[in-house]
Amino acid sequence: MRLELAVDDPQFGKPVRCPNYRAEEDSQRIQKLRMLSNLDTYAHCRFDNFHVDLPGLSAAHTRSLQIAVNAAYTYAQAPDGWLLLVGGLGCGKTHLAAAIGHERVARGDSVLFVTAPDLLDHLRSTYGPSSEVGYDDLFERMREAPLLILDDLGAENPSPWAREKLYQLLNHRYSRQLPTIVTTNVDVEMLDARLRSRLFDTLLVRQVTFDAPDYRNATQGLRDPISDLMIYADMRFENFDTHTHASPEEQRNLVESLEAARQYAARPQRWLVWMGNFHGCGKTHLAAAIANAVNDGGGKVVFLTAPDLLDKIRRSYGAASIPGAAPYDSLYTGVRDADLLVLDDLGIQNETNWAREKLFQILNHRYVTGRATVITTGVKALRELDSRIVTRLVDQRRCVIRQITSRDYASRTFVRNG
Repeated sequence: MRLELAVDDPQFGKPVRCPNYRAEEDSQRIQKLRMLSNLDTYAHCRFDNFHVDLPGLSAAHTRSLQIAVNAAYTYAQAPDGWLLLVGGLGCGKTHLAAAIGHERVARGDSVLFVTAPDLLDHLRSTYGPSSEVGYDDLFERMREAPLLILDDLGAENPSPWAREKLYQLLNHRYSRQLPTIVTTNVDVEMLDARLRSRLFDTLLVRQVTFDAPDYRNATQGLRDPISDLMIYADMRFENFDTHTHASPEEQRNLVESLEAARQYAARPQRWLVWMGNFHGCGKTHLAAAIANAVNDGGGKVVFLTAPDLLDKIRRSYGAASIPGAAPYDSLYTGVRDADLLVLDDLGIQNETNWAREKLFQILNHRYVTGRATVITTGVKALRELDSRIVTRLVDQRRCVIRQITSRDYASRTFVRNG
């Protein structure tokens, strides 16, 4: 079939799929696109399971979420220009951004999903002598992606180098008006001035602001305002990938890590610490798999990231006026006395004196009482953590430290398929 386009058609001069050969029917292509998109971690984030009428939400919150999901769905049908999703932690920005990505992949489009901190980590890693992918190749892929989803802009380390790289990337896409989705939980006014000028261009960018509390707490129907385990419900031992695009050494490390996690879940005692320099190398997945196994067995489990724990403690001081927030006493004792505490991403939280003191109080109590605790951290050396906590972690009578040496899954996939 010959398809003719007018000269002024936006698709003129570009490859166009024959209407008799639908992208949705090319299952192998869709599977490859899904692998390259980096959306596997967010496989559960779809339009059909994004709820706007959850218990504990006010009418204003529900309206805000409905506007957001309508805007995201409309964009997913025909990505044009930029979509900027702004809102607090856990309000649903990433869910909707990933849902758009899944929708476009299902239609045969190339999509690239990456968080701002991970993007910068990937770029830094290309300078290393052992990198299997060059900086130019990786950066070019980011710049020219047919649809780029940049999650958590503003969460990265705002060094001059980081600011410059983000500007180069986004300015390239801005000048060529390439479809781009950006999510952020910071005030846009606080971003680099050059980025602000692009994001405030209403001719290209549609901004959607979420006026809603933490979506993850609301999803729990307010029955458990402490633990966030349910959003990691799909991270199980049986779907932990130990082989895809991994070198033999990486495979051995991942298999050994999986077995260690299974053994700990069967008999959770003492402390288990997962270390690994790469975001997405499997630390959180194994920690969540342990938590899910213990939870399925009837144990009282609390799963939290260190930053989220501190956010919940801060909110607990004004819990009476914040929907879904637990009072301080119940939150503190719930975390401190859980049968199993899984504390993810220790070391990335804001290291104020207040934060250090609260974390130490909780962890020291669990150390003294011998309560089962799993910790993940991306620090390169334990000395980067609070020295008081380090003294507990290096006590081999009560703590086992395991290192995941594999690269992150996204990088392994890119090297083999990019």
